[in-house]
Amino acid sequence: MDLDLANALIAAALEHRRAHNMKPLTIAVIDAGGHLVALQREDGTSNLRAEIAQGKAKGAVAMGLGSRALFNRAQEQPYFIDAMNALNGGSLVPVPGGVLIRRDGALIGGIGITGDSSDNDEACAVAAIEGQGLVADTGG
Repeated sequence: MDLDLANALIAAALEHRRAHNMKPLTIAVIDAGGHLVALQREDGTSNLRAEIAQGKAKGAVAMGLGSRALFNRAQEQPYFIDAMNALNGGSLVPVPGGVLIRRDGALIGGIGITGDSSDNDEACAVAAIEGQGLVADTGG
């Protein structure tokens, strides 16, 4: 994951949002090590959105599962997700919108999107990733 790819992913996600008349978004792109590469917040988003976007992306990469899978796991084993969130300093956000990014089967990073419904956030992430010729792993 480099800055050019991260910015291209963000631009594609925002293009998808606009084409589908969704609410303003905040988007975080991280590398496979969980380090923030790029973050953009559209006008009109609330002040906690940057942390939410990063929590979706970092939680997915840290657990090796798209945040939809983390959401499902939270329904089945809330104590497990609570424990993982505690280990992660309280920043794991187990709802759809955190998507792993794979190239040739290898994890290269993750994207976290927030601002609309979790399903719409995830749809923007998938569209952006697939638009770059990469594989989106939602955990679904």
